[in-house]
Amino acid sequence: MPNSILRAGKKAFKHSLRLGIANLPRDLRFALYRSFVECDPNPDERLVLKIAETQEELEACFRLLHDAYVSSGFMKPDPSGMRLSIYHALPTTTTLCAKYDGQVVGTISLIRESVFGFPLQSIFDLTRVRQQTGNIAEVSALAVHPSFRKTGGMILFPLMKFMYGYCTSFFDTRHLLIAVNPDRIDLYESLLFFQRLSENVVASYDFANGAPAVGASLDLYQAPGVFERAYGHKADQKNLYKYFVKTVLPNIMLPNRRYFTTNDPVMTADLLDYFFNQKSGIFQALDTRKKRLLHAIYNLESYRRILPAVPAESSPYDALRQHQRYSVSCPGVFHCGTVSAHNASSLQIVELSEYGFQAIARDELPLKTWGDAQIELGSAEHSSVKVMAVRRQTGPLNQVYGFRLGEPDEPWRKFVHALALGTTHEDLEHASRFLVV
Repeated sequence: MPNSILRAGKKAFKHSLRLGIANLPRDLRFALYRSFVECDPNPDERLVLKIAETQEELEACFRLLHDAYVSSGFMKPDPSGMRLSIYHALPTTTTLCAKYDGQVVGTISLIRESVFGFPLQSIFDLTRVRQQTGNIAEVSALAVHPSFRKTGGMILFPLMKFMYGYCTSFFDTRHLLIAVNPDRIDLYESLLFFQRLSENVVASYDFANGAPAVGASLDLYQAPGVFERAYGHKADQKNLYKYFVKTVLPNIMLPNRRYFTTNDPVMTADLLDYFFNQKSGIFQALDTRKKRLLHAIYNLESYRRILPAVPAESSPYDALRQHQRYSVSCPGVFHCGTVSAHNASSLQIVELSEYGFQAIARDELPLKTWGDAQIELGSAEHSSVKVMAVRRQTGPLNQVYGFRLGEPDEPWRKFVHALALGTTHEDLEHASRFLVV
């Protein structure tokens, strides 16, 4: 029998199978999808999962993504052979990759909310998600090499585990958002328990070449309990709770950070120039407002030569450059005259600048009262400073305070200056090691 007839027969069979499954009742359909799970707790040592950080790794990810999107009809072929967006240029975006025998075979990008927002917020109502505490990130740009798409999740599940661990331990993220084709939403709902943002399907999503899309979210604070109830009783290879929450994969290379920062930016000036000027016209295509935002984010002399020009008149973002704030996740304690040494209030610093910070606290703290704060800037870096809570915003579970510093101590100044001078995580390490303040 000719190969063409065999291929056509297999394609028709798969199409019929998908239609049959799609017509099953929802609970039965989802149970069937979960029965297909095969997660290997001991993957091949040739598989390595890491942050894409070199030009070669990033380009391989963007090319893999381009080919996957073109073949699915989600974009038209680009002359560069890569799929890029302005979000890939931001320090708040992290691209993860899976490499097998040194070749990139899988990728996924995590776009945390920034001044640029994220793609799906333009078409989906996020009110329900924003009513809860915690940072938001969009999961985007997922692709697996064709050679590994029929291997029972050999690449996909480790990549998803890497994403889960990175978001819960390093990326300071509570809510994951996705916008996917309606044909694929069942997999996210059934396996990972994403919940739809709305029952409506967006008929035309510009970020996917006008294809229809469904939006959904996953609360990572609630996920372990949900996973345990669904998978906790299953055997290891079908137990996604144990796989995501308990199992340690030596194949995963997590970032080695000196400080408790929440981003792992990799875009040097040369990489930005290569991808967004030489290989694409993304920078030049930005409107004036976004060009100014980009200058505010990369406010370093070494980056100005490659950023798109902006009008010479005064920018509304000039003030942002004077006391720029940085996203962190640093634990601390606060003592003041009304809080005893035996009842110090715990803080979680989420944003800081040279002379202030924003922190989450469960206790109600006095405003306009000086006190002492001890803050862990890193595993071996500590700061002790005089601080005053100057504003408070009350939430359902905790309170967010804005603090003013008296005089920063040397560890604090060293940390902030390192953040100001370093745009990539490598810059940060060098700046914090050698900077004298």
